[in-house]
Parts: sequence; structure tokens; C-alpha cells
Amino acid sequence: MWHKWKEKFMCKFSKYIKYLQGIDHTIPMVNPNLPRRPTICYRPIQPADLEILEQIHTDLFPIRYESEFFQNVVNGQDIVSWAAVDRSRPNGQSDELIGFVTARIVLARESEIGDLLNYDPSKPDQTLVYILTLGVVESFRNLGIASALIREVIKYASSIPTCRAVYLHVISYNNPAILLYKKMSFKCVRRLQGFYLIDGQHYDSYLFVYYVNGGRSPCSPLELVTATLNHMRNGLKLVFGRLWKNEDRKLVSKWSKCKESHCLISTTQSRKNLTAECTGYECV
Repeated sequence: MWHKWKEKFMCKFSKYIKYLQGIDHTIPMVNPNLPRRPTICYRPIQPADLEILEQIHTDLFPIRYESEFFQNVVNGQDIVSWAAVDRSRPNGQSDELIGFVTARIVLARESEIGDLLNYDPSKPDQTLVYILTLGVVESFRNLGIASALIREVIKYASSIPTCRAVYLHVISYNNPAILLYKKMSFKCVRRLQGFYLIDGQHYDSYLFVYYVNGGRSPCSPLELVTATLNHMRNGLKLVFGRLWKNEDRKLVSKWSKCKESHCLISTTQSRKNLTAECTGYECV
């Protein structure tokens, strides 16, 4: 009995570890509001998802997207995407969207966060991944689906050698999303006043960034401290260098005076001796 329980536990634990490592995306999730245990899988968004994709966007977001946007998503035209589906759903719904994320690759030099990246301007091919939309159907929330979708984007961005960061905007009142991105190590780098216009009213936006492939802020707190210490050290070196030079000059000056005095004394003594000798010679 103990061995069977241990074997079952180790099997579930191993599956969970694989899920956390991104190896297995079919781990059953638990939500007390659902009548069953869903089995979540992830795949690219397909043309057959068009209708449900539009419906979920309408239900979740106050912003209305053009039909061209959805066509580009389902056909993969300049937009990459991932869909979350529940394989355990009955009645032919096992491949129906319950969550999604859409993103686009942009050039770093043409983006709005170019000044927030420490990248080489001589390499114009450096890129970023911008998350356009992210959403999960309400009945499937709190299952880690949004986090898993974001991890897919980060993994994709990390696989592009020229990519330096993943970034996105969050409306200022969307606290759950703000907490999610902070939990996933995104950095809130800027607040944009009146970024969104919804029903005639302006709302602020937070700009979040996740750096990949060595991308980083041009001046992190650690770099600021390091730069300050280096500046102080160089300043002290300069001050001590000048003091040392001044001391050397003083020593050289003193040595020169002493040398001159010694020469004068020696010359005077020589003259006295010479005079004495001459006087003595004359007296002989």
C-alpha cells in the first residue's frame, strides 16, 4: 500500500516539475469553481479560432480591435500567438480557446523604450517583443494559465539572438495584471499619462519590461552606485597625484637650494685656502 502511494506521489511530483520547467504543458489544474479537473495545453492560434478569439476580446477588453488585427493573429501575419485549451472539455470543446496571448516583434531603435535599453546603436537589427493582448476566460482563471502564456512569450523572445526585451502596457487600474507582471519579474519602468482613451476618458498606463539575452537598463541602481564609486576613486587618485607632484617639486627645490648653498660654501672655503696659500708663499 505504501509503495503504491509513494509511486503515485512521485509520478505526480515529477509531472509537476516538468510543467514548471516547461517540458510538460498537460498538467491537470485545480479550480474549485470548475466541475472537473481541466487539462491545459498550449498551441499556436489557428484560423479556426477566429470567432471565439473575437468574442473573448470583446468580453475582456474595453478597447475594440479591428477585424484586420484578428485576421493577422489567426494567420500569423507579423503577429505570434499562443492559445490555451482544455483537452478535458466535452462536446467537441477540447480544442476551444480558454486563454491567449498575442505579440509582435519590433525593432529596438524604433520602439518607445529605446532609451531604456543599454544596446549597441551600431547593431540596427536588435529587436524587442511587444505583448499586444493577454487574456483568460473568467471560469479558467487562477490556474496559472496567464503565467504559462507569458512564459511562452519569454521563451520565444529568448530564442531570438537579436532580441533584448519583452515589454507591454497595462492600464493603471488593472491591479491583478500589475501584480502578475511584478511576480514574473517584469520591471515597471514608466508611467504614461493619458495613454488610453476609453469612452472619451483618458487613463494612465504602466510600461513593464522583461530583459532577455543580456538586455538591460542603461543605468540600474547597482550600475549607478558602481559609477559613483569609480568616479570618487578616480577623483581621489587625481587629488593624491597632484599632491604627490607638489611634494616632489618641493623636495627638488629644497635639494637644489641645498646644493647651491654647498657649492657656495665650498667655493668660499676654496678661495680662503687659496688666499692663505698665496699669502704664505709671499711671506716665505
